[in-house]
Amino acid sequence: MPAGSPAQSFHDEPSPAFGHEVLVTGAAGFVGSHLCEALLAQGHRVMAIDNLSTGDVGHLDRLLGHKGFTFQRRDVCLEVTPAMERATRIFNLACPASPAHYQQAPVDTVLSSVLGVWRLAEMAQRTGARLLQTSTSEVYGDAQCHPQHEDYWGHVNPNGARSCYDEGKRCGEAMLMAYRQERGLDVRIARIFNTYGPRLRPGDGRVVSNFIVQALQGEDLTVYGDGRQTRSFCYVDDTVRGLMRLMDGEHVGPVNIGNPGEHTMLDLAERILVMTGSRSRVVHRPLPQDDPRRRCPDITRAGELLDWRPEVSLEDGLQRTIDHFRDVLGARSVTVA
Repeated sequence: MPAGSPAQSFHDEPSPAFGHEVLVTGAAGFVGSHLCEALLAQGHRVMAIDNLSTGDVGHLDRLLGHKGFTFQRRDVCLEVTPAMERATRIFNLACPASPAHYQQAPVDTVLSSVLGVWRLAEMAQRTGARLLQTSTSEVYGDAQCHPQHEDYWGHVNPNGARSCYDEGKRCGEAMLMAYRQERGLDVRIARIFNTYGPRLRPGDGRVVSNFIVQALQGEDLTVYGDGRQTRSFCYVDDTVRGLMRLMDGEHVGPVNIGNPGEHTMLDLAERILVMTGSRSRVVHRPLPQDDPRRRCPDITRAGELLDWRPEVSLEDGLQRTIDHFRDVLGARSVTVA
């Protein structure tokens, strides 16, 4: 299907029964699809676009019959359509988010992070819409500050294997702040930390999905380096709630959206082995280039400005995610030790 061909056309006229007319880019992605559901549940009308380079339109199947939802297959780097210009609020999630995806398409990753953001900023300036940019904890790079707070400038390799994503997102933030300072654009910037939950996809390169799939299929769990590097894991419902709080509030950001619980890769692997009952082994592989050693958000700003904090425990979130992958893989049970 060509990039501009609609899977379902935008409606000709907005319904007065709904709240905001909301545009969600990257809507068929993991976080984007959950966000669309939450917005519809709040009574908003959602215009969803995605070029499906990494998204899955199947994530939106349950929404396609909803009278407040429309979907169009379109690249955010292309010209905007008149229907998109009806949006009063824009959530921009259009960018590959996992290393496995963005390292395979570094040019497209930079373009979506820069050209795509520019197109949306130009549109929002014309229409007066509020634009929320989903930035990332990767702007902090291999941080020398711990936990990472929003005033930390980061420690990023501009020419490394991850730079297309890291520096692309940093440039996206810089562009929107420039539009705000020079042209008064109404912007919000969220820095999302590791998010997990149902609709992660097998083979997407994210550590939670990798470990769960490997455990359910009886494969070795691949840990890079010594496994002592840390990450924090925020359940997708909590991440979506944080994004919506930021959009609804009057604080520009950047604001960290993540769970401050810090876990080593070895701890995560052992938890998943126990929870799945898998007999898989943990094996070690060389650490990838520029892989951050520690990653944990300082969410003081989110708590004070948005009254937001994560609510789903790692144990509960992992169980929901494991159940999802059992369904996806048809792995209703595994051989226990």
